[in-house]
Amino acid sequence: MPDRVLIYGATGYTGKLIARTAKQQGLRPILGGRNAARLKSVAGQCGFEHRTVDLNDAAGLQKALRDVDAVLHIAGPFSQTSRQMVDACLATGTHYLDITGEIDVFEACAARDAEARQAGVMLMPGAGFDVVPSDCLAAHLKRRMPDATELTLAISGLGTASRGTAKTGVESIRLGTRVRRDGRITSVTKPIYRDIDYGQGVKKSIAIGWGDVSTAFHSTGIPNITVYFEAVPQLEQVAGLGPFMRWLLGTGTAQRMLKARIDKQPEGPSDEQRRTGYSVLIGEAVNAEGERAVSRLRTPEGYSLTAQTALEAVRRVLSSNARAGYQTPSSVFGADFITEFEGCALEDLNA
Repeated sequence: MPDRVLIYGATGYTGKLIARTAKQQGLRPILGGRNAARLKSVAGQCGFEHRTVDLNDAAGLQKALRDVDAVLHIAGPFSQTSRQMVDACLATGTHYLDITGEIDVFEACAARDAEARQAGVMLMPGAGFDVVPSDCLAAHLKRRMPDATELTLAISGLGTASRGTAKTGVESIRLGTRVRRDGRITSVTKPIYRDIDYGQGVKKSIAIGWGDVSTAFHSTGIPNITVYFEAVPQLEQVAGLGPFMRWLLGTGTAQRMLKARIDKQPEGPSDEQRRTGYSVLIGEAVNAEGERAVSRLRTPEGYSLTAQTALEAVRRVLSSNARAGYQTPSSVFGADFITEFEGCALEDLNA
């Protein structure tokens, strides 16, 4: 008998990876998607039940969710797909999880907190690499420094992006670099750089609009948040774009051209790249007196970790470990959730 969870978007790179991982773990999810032929193929390889439904078919989507307890939504970019699935989950009393890293999607889900509580539904976007490790790191730093007023998160070691992730990045070009200041999300007009030691010497890093600009505030209440990536030429080029170029690259024509190029790229990292890859996250919390708490988190490669964290989150929800309303991973599962996964190691650098 299938587990009472629908994995929607199972035919993309991350969806297929999560489906294979679910089979290896002995789970039996129902797979969902809009392309019947591809979905049948993926489901057949795993021996899973499948349901074909388009996200824009509200009645069909609700029918597909009637007998499941949770949805793991993987079909991005989530700016185009999350709202329809959340609507259906709220209508059917189904818990919602996804793997987005998009600030606007987090904020849209947070805005529906009261609606979700009334429906008895948990909304937990960001159950993958975006944002489980960084969210747990933020909550750990809040635990170390309860009076923190500033939070810095920095990420190194991100490898090849899937096509879906790359397309999400293309969509965000028009938004600029977003940070949180005095509790509000704002865009900065010039690149912000900082030298950060990820454990192998200082590396030039650049601020980016990562999901924690939204989620870390909801998890910790810290009002000033900046997220950095280790600087690479592509990130620096995007961060240095002026308003006109951001507008131009955000137009429909430019977006279609950029996404067409992405469709010619490999679907995602190879098995070998995932096996050997890893990421390092640095977190720093500072209070009004200038006192600092710094911690470092090492994780496996991001897509492999996403499959692990998302499925464990689903497993816990199916075991009644869910909380109605908008939630972050650390708000439900705790700051130490990330350390339960093989290959994840958390270290306090100035304990």
